[in-house]
Amino acid sequence: MPYDISQEKRDWYREISARSRQRKKAAIRGEFQRDPSRINKPVLDPNKLMPQQRQQDLRAMSLFSGGGGLDLGFERAGFEHIASFDALEICGDTLRRNRPQWKVFSGQYGDVTRVNWTAYKGTVDLIHGGPPCQPFSVAGRQSGSKDTRDMWPAFIDAVMSVKPDAFVAENVPGLLDPKFNKYVHTAILEPLEPSYHIAKFKAVASDFGVPQVRKRIIFVGFRSPKAAKFFEIPQITHFPNDSLFSSGRCALGARAALGLDDIGFDCFAPTLRSGFTGPRKTTSILNSKASQKVWEKLLIWPNGVQKSREEAVMFPPENGHFRLSVQDCALLQGFPEDWLFEGAVYQVLGQIGNSVCPPVSYAIAESVASALRA
Repeated sequence: MPYDISQEKRDWYREISARSRQRKKAAIRGEFQRDPSRINKPVLDPNKLMPQQRQQDLRAMSLFSGGGGLDLGFERAGFEHIASFDALEICGDTLRRNRPQWKVFSGQYGDVTRVNWTAYKGTVDLIHGGPPCQPFSVAGRQSGSKDTRDMWPAFIDAVMSVKPDAFVAENVPGLLDPKFNKYVHTAILEPLEPSYHIAKFKAVASDFGVPQVRKRIIFVGFRSPKAAKFFEIPQITHFPNDSLFSSGRCALGARAALGLDDIGFDCFAPTLRSGFTGPRKTTSILNSKASQKVWEKLLIWPNGVQKSREEAVMFPPENGHFRLSVQDCALLQGFPEDWLFEGAVYQVLGQIGNSVCPPVSYAIAESVASALRA
């Protein structure tokens, strides 16, 4: 597992998971009575966090598109979609399922290290993407540029070849760890700063109404000094229920967002496990010992995520906690109910966990659009 828990706790989870698999088989055989009334009805509607804006006459291209978090946010903010690239076929399948009209390149055709970018020069106003962040994440052991998964050079090559008016890049907070200062300066800033004015800031998902504590580092670059001058870091739109701020809206906790019963306690969900880290084909969203304690207080079971809410209620965990479905995990990441994912559960969780929360990307897109129009 990609996190540190005691062997005793690890064995406990495995025993419960084994019994859970048996209970699922029994449920499939019809040995448990199905009760549709127990299916949760979410309160949060992510589409309301990112109202559809009119077309901005701004064209965006997506690299490392994954499950489409950046793509969706920029679309809702009024950007025209030009193309999406991802090396995983399953991610391409997800994008095509939701937006058949989009131009999507996946598999070998989505490998950004093999694309002739000159064909896109002059056709794109903005490039956005999240270069695989495992090299800089705790789960990825923070090996940085020595990691073969480091795709920052490929992202920079695309930007310098296409020469868009702006770019947006997302990564894990670990990238700003002091031990990566030299890498950030020499591998990211030095190649880009002669052509772009760059701002970097931290974005917290809950600040934009997403019921999760997820934090990410955002790099925004503009070719025009004027656009860079007018760019403003997205303003916080939501605050915790116990916040002293009276302005803005209150962000829902995880239980409230999912439409679960009031237990006298609620809070934002821990950061969902990113990407395809962890045991092969895992259906857990647990990413740390600390997050395990939060899930326990929320009475939400972070393991054995099911493909649908109907399946999730068929065999609740033996400790009585709420079992999550992939729709619930997507909601906690800020994806609307009508955004559907292709693949097995572990593949869907990988796409969700690797994505930028759409309401966060929406807020960034609106700020970038305002600067470009200034």
